[in-house]
Amino acid sequence: MKRKMITVFGALMLACSLPISGNAASKQLFEDVPPTKHFAEAVNDLAERNMIGGYPDGTFKPGNSITRGQAAAIIAKMIKLDTENVKDPGFKDVSTANGYYKAIAAMAQEGIIGGYADGRYGPNDPIKRGQMASILVKAFDLPRQYGENPFKDIGSKWDSSHYENILIIYHLGITSGTTSNTFSPNNPITRGQAAKMIKATEEAKPTNVVTLKAEDFGWSRFFVMGTEVNPNLFDVVMVEWKNGYQGNKIQLIPRKEGTGTFIVADKHFFDAENYKKYYVHVKKENGELKLTLEETSDFLPTSVQLDTPYINFEDDRIFGNREVAQNISLSTMDGKQLSDNVAFTTCDYVNICIDIDEPGQYIATVRFESGVESRYGIEAISKETHFYYDVKSLREEHTAMYKQGTSKDIGKHKIVTKDYEQIADITRDTSTNLFTARLTGKKEGTIVIEYEKPVRSEYYQQDGLRINVKKIGSIWNVSIGSDGYVTDM
Repeated sequence: MKRKMITVFGALMLACSLPISGNAASKQLFEDVPPTKHFAEAVNDLAERNMIGGYPDGTFKPGNSITRGQAAAIIAKMIKLDTENVKDPGFKDVSTANGYYKAIAAMAQEGIIGGYADGRYGPNDPIKRGQMASILVKAFDLPRQYGENPFKDIGSKWDSSHYENILIIYHLGITSGTTSNTFSPNNPITRGQAAKMIKATEEAKPTNVVTLKAEDFGWSRFFVMGTEVNPNLFDVVMVEWKNGYQGNKIQLIPRKEGTGTFIVADKHFFDAENYKKYYVHVKKENGELKLTLEETSDFLPTSVQLDTPYINFEDDRIFGNREVAQNISLSTMDGKQLSDNVAFTTCDYVNICIDIDEPGQYIATVRFESGVESRYGIEAISKETHFYYDVKSLREEHTAMYKQGTSKDIGKHKIVTKDYEQIADITRDTSTNLFTARLTGKKEGTIVIEYEKPVRSEYYQQDGLRINVKKIGSIWNVSIGSDGYVTDM
């Protein structure tokens, strides 16, 4: 659609009123903008491209202030907004007769600009440095990342709507402060400064940032489910529900080459109705990192940990040596042999881990160097909003013992859990205070045993014992341990 040119005399015009040709950046196009000025190259470049213009007398007047209306008009043209099909932004001081109306409406429609609390936009107000920072970040969709704050006069992210945007353009090198530790966010910007900032923003905007918008998925908002495989390959920046931002979106910013994963959904993962899973590929092309997304429904092999038993569990219950795995075989829960030599690694220093690449229930049989064998129940469940399975394991144990010892008088004990006999059979050797729990194989559950006389130490009070019975498929496990609480030190 053909766009009309807005010409406002006495302002920084959108159309250049002078005939300009050639390499404007190397020429003096305006008599008051000599090449020695720090903004000369930006002024001449933007003028040659008809983004800005001078006055009929051949001047640019670089020291004059630029207004909020003028800034909206220039930037709307720079980023090629549709200024014809616009909605009334409802600013009480911007009527359809205003020369900047269409640009202001288009910018407001995109969430790039906003008005004052009293309903005005202030098209003739000089634009301030903080305001310009926010407009540039939103208009050019700069990556919402920033580093340390060197400025003492820009407030904080909690009390200033421009705080983050000032730091974004500062760390991209678009502009510096007015001193080493001040930004002067309320100072007005001149026409020369504005041209330089706009040109610098155009040049500083990274070309390798991938932006996903919720509306492109037909969703109202985004939730990042996770980057489950992302060894610092890329950054994920959420831009959501902030006043003035361009809707709900995500920026993916590459950092180094490799392949990772990324999941996004329309709601929190507990009740997500729609989601997308992606491989994220980061490759260097022509010296620049490029990020691409590959949608997938894959699940990745998932590591499950098998806890190794102590060599002498009764005597070395806490600090004893662990068994060392020699071989692992794997079968389905119903007995189908999958492998008699599963690859495994040491994880968590003492335990062993194997990979599961399909959902289901399994039995892993581990033979240790001592000749002992242990069976483990394994369960892997698909979670659609993840790349990895939800896995758990359980070592088969039908009997568990706890030696309380006789150094402390615990008195009588009481089993407070009703119908505990359905869970486990409990015995106590009163001469040694050795408690033994044996499975009944009837149901899972927890049994609580209370001592008549709690055992107290400097930092802990033991009120009794807690016995847990769990199962995965046909594999049962019973464990027994102290039940108490940490006391005040």
